Amino acid sequence: MTSTAPDTATLTSRQRSHFRKRLDDDRTETAELIIRLDADVASFHGSRAGSSVDDEHDPEGPTLAFEQSQASAILEQTRVHLSQIDKALERLEAGTFGSCVTCLRPIPVARLEARPYSTQCVACASVAR
Repeated sequence: MTSTAPDTATLTSRQRSHFRKRLDDDRTETAELIIRLDADVASFHGSRAGSSVDDEHDPEGPTLAFEQSQASAILEQTRVHLSQIDKALERLEAGTFGSCVTCLRPIPVARLEARPYSTQCVACASVAR
C-alpha cells in the first residue's frame, strides 16, 4: 500500500542536522565555484571582444571556442546543481526531505549520503531514466 503523505519520521533530528550541514557546505562551495566560473566565462568574452580575427582564420580560434563552450557548459551544470541543493534545503525546511517525490516512500539514508539532493528513491529514479 502506497502512503499518501511523506513519512518525515524516517530521519532522526541528528540525521536532518547532518544533511543540513552537508547541503549548506555544498551550497557554499558551489556558489563560490559559480563565481569563479562566471569570471572565467567573462574573461573568454573579454579576450575575444577586442579581436577582429574570426575563429576560422585564427589558429587558436577553434581551441578557444571549445574551451569557452566547455566553461559555459560547466557553469550551467553548476547552476543546476545549486538549484538542486536549494530545493533540497527547502524540502528539509518543509519536512519532506528524505521522502521520494514520486512514491512518497522514504529515500534510503545511503542514497541521501551519496546524493543529499536526491528527490527520488532508487526504484523511482531508475524508472524515470
